[in-house]
Amino acid sequence: MSVSGASALPSFADSRVDAYLQVLANERGASAHTLRAYRRELREFAAWIAEHIGGRTAGPQGLCVDQIEHTHIRAYLGTLYQRGLSKASAARALAAIRSWFKWLARTGYIEQNSAALVATPRLPKHLPRVPSIEQLNQVVDSVRDDAASWPARDKAILEMLYGCGIRNAELTGLNLDDIHWANEAILVRGKGQKQRYVPLADTAADALRAYLAERSARLTAAGGEHPPKTPALFVSLQLRGLAKGGEARLTTRSVARIVKRIAILRGLSSDVHPHTLRHAFGTHLLEEGADLRAIQELLGHERLSTTQRYTQLTIAQLTQVYDRTHPRAK
Repeated sequence: MSVSGASALPSFADSRVDAYLQVLANERGASAHTLRAYRRELREFAAWIAEHIGGRTAGPQGLCVDQIEHTHIRAYLGTLYQRGLSKASAARALAAIRSWFKWLARTGYIEQNSAALVATPRLPKHLPRVPSIEQLNQVVDSVRDDAASWPARDKAILEMLYGCGIRNAELTGLNLDDIHWANEAILVRGKGQKQRYVPLADTAADALRAYLAERSARLTAAGGEHPPKTPALFVSLQLRGLAKGGEARLTTRSVARIVKRIAILRGLSSDVHPHTLRHAFGTHLLEEGADLRAIQELLGHERLSTTQRYTQLTIAQLTQVYDRTHPRAK
């Protein structure tokens, strides 16, 4: 079932969902992607509740949100599996429902958080496939016209994703003023608008300078004596929307296409995407001996357990560390 608008929602949930989304946007700084996902999940859940539960329990004013029990939520997850959704998709839906119910309980709309009684589906543990250091160095060093529509920009993108370990949305959200050349660092705005500084590697800095020179030339060519200005660090090839007051900021979707095209043409797997380079950043740091907590800070993870999922070591590497360090292995 798909719910496209608020008019399809039961009255009990309409205002509650919208109010919660406002909290996510204004107080917690949730991204547009998160807001869209939560809106979709909560509206589909509310519509299912109204259709399957509301007719039996609704009063004169309609179904009350505090009438939803944990058994209803479990039944809803069951319907998701019947529709062919994966455990990961069901877990995402449950995460949105849990977060909503936690807010409802905290604000006094409900007395008991029923969603807290529903266990998260057990997910299979998949290690991300990460290209080797040699493979990624070869890809980043070989960005040319045959694989890129704007080689200087696209090389800078790869250098930033792999050399700084930032997320796709963090990359596209960068402004010119976020580059702190004197400190050799960049200011990154992560999830929940949390800020962190990430070192700017020499190769990334060189790639940025080369790109910025071409960026400036393109803006000048577009505006003549009065070139348009934009705070966006990475801009689109055609500078779309700039003449109408827009920023011409490169989108995350465009970055994903750029990364995938270059990776495939250089012999990497077709499932490579911007987050693959972030995985590689953490994994390669760990392989070279970096402290896990330092990697956590660089990646901007709130929990160390998240960092551990982003990194992987081969059995051979673990064996080498064991042989070198454990007293009983010598």
